[in-house]
Amino acid sequence: MNTRRDFLMTTGLLVAGTTLTHAAEPCTISTKDSQAATTPDLALEKLKLGNARVVEGKTIHCDILEEVRATAAGQAPFAAVLACMDSRVAPELVFDQRIGSIFSVRVAGNFVNTDILGSLEYATQVAGAKLIVVLGHTDCGAIKGAVDHVQLGNLTATLENIRPAVLEVAGGAGDYSSKDKVFVQKVADRNAKDAAQMLTTHSTVMATLVAEQKLKIVSGMHDVRTGVVTWL
Repeated sequence: MNTRRDFLMTTGLLVAGTTLTHAAEPCTISTKDSQAATTPDLALEKLKLGNARVVEGKTIHCDILEEVRATAAGQAPFAAVLACMDSRVAPELVFDQRIGSIFSVRVAGNFVNTDILGSLEYATQVAGAKLIVVLGHTDCGAIKGAVDHVQLGNLTATLENIRPAVLEVAGGAGDYSSKDKVFVQKVADRNAKDAAQMLTTHSTVMATLVAEQKLKIVSGMHDVRTGVVTWL
């Protein structure tokens, strides 16, 4: 009787210990060793699993202050995300990641220019990130502004970076408006895909990393209504 009870208690403790171990693992910060062991495909899988946790309401809650202390001496993010500045699309939250896990590059309309290229060259070639995600989102104000050809101070020049995608989707002609939600979303998709492509056509550094299979570049679309990221 006692033997059986002892066995059940021991088994229970082992199971509990295993569960706690697995629960604690996601709170472990990204290190140089774990970054080196992460392939581009594995990096993408980590982000997919993170977004799935968000959608299922099973996000991981870690000690942020402990993460701050653990990363104070250095960082080794496994991925970089080029996203819009929209307040609803914070990459770390969208993908349920920890401090020190991803480089987050953000600009209205998630377009690519020289500054973005340089930042991502640093993230990959210098700092070792294995994946770049260009993340657009639904109901994007910057995309709508580009569709309507908004003219407003420095924002005018910002939106010009998105106009090529507008003209691609429009076929170079037509009278389109941001009221056309289907058209706006097609532009958002096109803009994200174009930005991802530009990372290699405008950067020999990243093109070389991709050719050597040390880097993967993908584009995705975040739905601000559901939290789901679809891959383009």
